[in-house]
Amino acid sequence: MEQIRVLLVDDHTVVRQGLRALLEAEEDMLVVGEAETGRQAVQLTKKLLPSVVVMDIAMPMLNGLEATRQITREVPSAKVLVLSAYSDGEYVHQLTEAGAVGYLLKQTAATDLIKAVRETRKGNAFFSPSISKRLLDQCREAFLTGTETAKRGDFLTTREAEVLQLIAEGSPNKRIASDLCISIKTVEKHRQQVMNKLNIHDIAGLTRYAISKGIIESPVGLSARPQSLSSAPL
Repeated sequence: MEQIRVLLVDDHTVVRQGLRALLEAEEDMLVVGEAETGRQAVQLTKKLLPSVVVMDIAMPMLNGLEATRQITREVPSAKVLVLSAYSDGEYVHQLTEAGAVGYLLKQTAATDLIKAVRETRKGNAFFSPSISKRLLDQCREAFLTGTETAKRGDFLTTREAEVLQLIAEGSPNKRIASDLCISIKTVEKHRQQVMNKLNIHDIAGLTRYAISKGIIESPVGLSARPQSLSSAPL
């Protein structure tokens, strides 16, 4: 029996340990690696070539949306299954648009996750029941009213989104340049492009934007409900 090679991506060690134990109890599954940031996820996907990448959304350095975009573009054979606590419709829309095959909520039953991994490996869509119902309702409404289910947003480029996240996490230009292997001048250029596209011209404003869009998690004591991941008017 050919095993399904799985890469686990989540910034919480205990979550990854639990998922590993659950999946490796199945004879047809093998966890080939773990990543705690989106950037590690992209690097390990290229190196390990997993069949399925189980992807969290909110992670440091590179969030799940941007990681999914890069993985589906650079390693199309790897299927991305999102496993997240966020059930917002905009999250589902953007992740599936980025190339994710499935979307499960973290409170889902273990049997659903195992089935989802098998179906995702085949390229079949798999969603939590509540998300499937919402998508069906949206399609039904669109059919009855003749309107689009959702308008595609214009996004920051992948590099701009990476720079935005690192700025919001407090990294100085020199550190961003080192992390992304680009020059400080290039970082400054991307930084200015981000500010111009978002019409936000201070670090505090960029940080608030990143929190509100779910690009980074809210610091303890702050409450900013995520609305979207990285959409921005161009």
